Formats: sequence, structure tokens, C-alpha cells
Amino acid sequence: MSESWLGIVSGMFVLVTAAIAVAGHYRRERRREQLLRNLDHHDWCRWVRVRR
Repeated sequence: MSESWLGIVSGMFVLVTAAIAVAGHYRRERRREQLLRNLDHHDWCRWVRVRR
């Protein structure tokens, strides 16, 4: 019985660690997407386009 509990606990630890890693990756990708979407909204972009 002790060996099965050890397997369950270690498996849960791995799953929690993976879930935290997936959530962090999702948050980084969402932030990257927002930054790329807002890249054209900076003043220097307008300044460069107007000077052409």
C-alpha cells in the first residue's frame, strides 16, 4: 500500500508542475501577442510613416 501512495504522490507532483508550466507558457504567449498587436500603436511608428 505504501508503494502505491508513493506513486500517486509523485504522479500528482509531476502533474501540478506540468500545469504550472503550461499556465506560465500561456501567459507569456498572451503577453507576446498583446505586445505584437500594439507594436504599430507607438508614436515612433506614426512619425516614421508620416516622414515618407
